[in-house]
Amino acid sequence: MCKWGTSEVLEITVPAHLSHTGKKRLKKIGVDKCIAPIVRALNDAGITTDASCCGHNNGPGSIVLADGRELLICENISFARKLCLHLPDIHGKYIEKREYEHFDGKDWHYFVG
Repeated sequence: MCKWGTSEVLEITVPAHLSHTGKKRLKKIGVDKCIAPIVRALNDAGITTDASCCGHNNGPGSIVLADGRELLICENISFARKLCLHLPDIHGKYIEKREYEHFDGKDWHYFVG
């Protein structure tokens, strides 16, 4: 995660149906430098983003998609798996017990929630 104010300017395409002009256009936006490559890749792939923040060491980062969904960005997979234990699935349903396993290159780690 980067320090607040450390940004990179990206030029993204705003699709016509999301543009205030009603026409496809380019827009320059400032994005936190540490997640700029992810935001650029999503937009280059045609996945329009509305907002983003890396979290600045105060929590997970996020990228808000134009369709209303939000991607959370965690420092590492172990933190992401622990966070997932407290969140509903993609359909909004909470699962009573979840089990995850992760190999960090040395050891297997198991999480149960």
